[in-house]
Amino acid sequence: MIDNTTYDETKVLEILKDTGAFLTGHFLLSSGLHSDTYIQCAKGLKYPEYAEFFGKLIAKKIKVKVDYVVSPALGGIIIGYEVARALKVPFLFTERDEKGNMSLRRDQVIINNSKILIVEDVITTGKSTLEVTKLVESSGGVVTSIACIVNRSSKKVLESREIISLVNIKAATYSLEKCPLCFQGLELVKPGSRKQ
Repeated sequence: MIDNTTYDETKVLEILKDTGAFLTGHFLLSSGLHSDTYIQCAKGLKYPEYAEFFGKLIAKKIKVKVDYVVSPALGGIIIGYEVARALKVPFLFTERDEKGNMSLRRDQVIINNSKILIVEDVITTGKSTLEVTKLVESSGGVVTSIACIVNRSSKKVLESREIISLVNIKAATYSLEKCPLCFQGLELVKPGSRKQ
């Protein structure tokens, strides 16, 4: 069992690297941007002890009472569930409907004025997180906090909302037209799950 009393970013990064979740190369992100770094948390979260460890670490950082944890499918489901389990609150997840919009399905409902913690695996552009935030708020919930395992975003992506994270990584991102990795002829890999 992992000793979670001695947490620091180095331990989380070590787990991500040891499990092959921390990748370097030439990647097409779900946002359409290119990057030299990709974090595929699913490779680390497939190990229950690491998923539980990360969930407990995130839960310890949450300083406000929440009624639900909400995560987007697919990337946020495992870590969101583990955070909810550590906080002893119900877990809900969003998924895209046939039009590509985030929605709550499978009879999942947010009760009016519920305090919501949104949990992601990785935040880069914040697109999915903002979609979940808007869905939660339009459903009557109040987003109190946003958390993730890895934050690789700029400060402005979530409209001035704070991001609670276990690791902050500043990886380079490029548009297709300005990508030096493309100019070098490096093979482009698309490991993400969201459709463009």
